[in-house]
Amino acid sequence: MSDTAEQAEQSDRATEAATDEERALTRRARRTAANRAAERALARYPFTEPLRERLAFLQEAAGLYDLDEPSDMYGNGVVEVLEKRVAALLGKEAAAFFPTGTMAQQVALRCWAGRTGDPTVALHPLAHPEMHERDAFSQVSGLRPVHVTSEPRQPTADEVRDVPEPFGTLMLELPLRDAGFLLPSWEELSALAEAARERDAVVHFDGARLWESAAHFGRPLDEIADLADSVYVSFYKSLDGLGGAAVAGPKTLVDEAKTWRHRYGGMVFQQFPTALTALAGLDRELPRLPSYVAHARVIADALREGFAAAGVPWVRVHPERPHTNEFQLWLPYDPDVVMEAAIRHTEETKTALFGNPWGARGPGLSVTEVSVRAAGLEWTADDVKTAVADFVVRLEEDLKGS
Repeated sequence: MSDTAEQAEQSDRATEAATDEERALTRRARRTAANRAAERALARYPFTEPLRERLAFLQEAAGLYDLDEPSDMYGNGVVEVLEKRVAALLGKEAAAFFPTGTMAQQVALRCWAGRTGDPTVALHPLAHPEMHERDAFSQVSGLRPVHVTSEPRQPTADEVRDVPEPFGTLMLELPLRDAGFLLPSWEELSALAEAARERDAVVHFDGARLWESAAHFGRPLDEIADLADSVYVSFYKSLDGLGGAAVAGPKTLVDEAKTWRHRYGGMVFQQFPTALTALAGLDRELPRLPSYVAHARVIADALREGFAAAGVPWVRVHPERPHTNEFQLWLPYDPDVVMEAAIRHTEETKTALFGNPWGARGPGLSVTEVSVRAAGLEWTADDVKTAVADFVVRLEEDLKGS
């Protein structure tokens, strides 16, 4: 190939890539606009709301705290109130607030590496640090991940025992989001913690969604957290806060974590907006989460039945009985076609059945995450089946036109 021809081919590929990116951005903007305009939705995510509504939520949250108290500075005041609240809920000696979960977990695991003398962290390859943090473990904190299993499920106690090299910490993501928001049973979780300690390792829970996991385990949060040496929790994924996270554990670990928080740039001057909305989430959303989990199982059954009644040849709800208020839905079609049908369905019916994006899981196979929150409690099984039927009509139209 001549230099001129090669340059032309590279230019065509660049143009195609730019076009694909522009198309994806346009579709995302349509999906966001349609979800905002929808009159009904299984889940409404506060982080997609206009700034005006987010500020209104902050004003509501302010009613939960004495606003005549001095504002926080570098982690005191309302931030300390939040830390004590989290530590009490999880039954730990202390807790440290962090601006992000990525920072919180790196710091916790770095502290444990110093105590155990081993920077190796045993975890699942689908865990958040491996999937969504750009290798921050190794690039920033000098930690070395080793995978317990390659199966798309929670690891087993025997797999922990059989890891072929020493490790200082076992990190368990509860639930394991990218495998379908999967949780082990209580007996399995207890066995995992025991197996780690047989290997002279500590146990750390990535509990970004631990709040809604208590219903599955049938145990209070402090009893669940007692199986781990430290726990990370998020304030925005389930509790609708503006952001933020916390690490809870022994006071000596938390004290060191606060030192590393400063070194990592997490000693933010004032964080009262985030802390106030986190407290609001603990007061308002935390008690509601069990009802979301229970209704997610109703929604899951209705989706399965609705697609079958609409003549879709194959559908998968995973897990079959959701472990939390979130689960995966798989369909045997190209994700671009399914995404377009989902957006059109929302635009034309003002009903947001599938508000999240669809991704590819192999040729002609797509998957999305379904979340059931407060807005979804208004949906009956028949409402879901009706929405599925309307969605399938548009899906069949788009399949014919593709």
